[in-house]
Amino acid sequence: MIDLYLSPSCTSCRKARAWLQSHKVPFVEHNILTQPMTTNDLRHILTKTENGTEDIISTRSKVFQKLAVDVDNLTINELLDLVTEFPNLLRRPIITDSKHLQIGFNEDEIRAFLPREYRRAEMLSTID
Repeated sequence: MIDLYLSPSCTSCRKARAWLQSHKVPFVEHNILTQPMTTNDLRHILTKTENGTEDIISTRSKVFQKLAVDVDNLTINELLDLVTEFPNLLRRPIITDSKHLQIGFNEDEIRAFLPREYRRAEMLSTID
């Protein structure tokens, strides 16, 4: 099952939701503002990142700039606690399943969440 972590006001989040819905891909939606991610959720996501916290922290967010914190000097537990307290620190949307992770919306990359049969049929239809 696909988990879509988002905030409703985020344009990229709305695009990701619309894309998944239009391709009839089942997903569970998690509003990170009303249902903050647990530290276990965050740890699970971090295990799938290529660059660790760098991939999930939005250094351009207003919250990040207001906090003026150096994430490189935080322990992982301190960082997870901070993100749990301030979910707007996260880049969004976060889309994940058992094999894939995507941070942000990218129409080419989100295709990885399509079932293999769907992708195969789509490829065959472009060859004809």
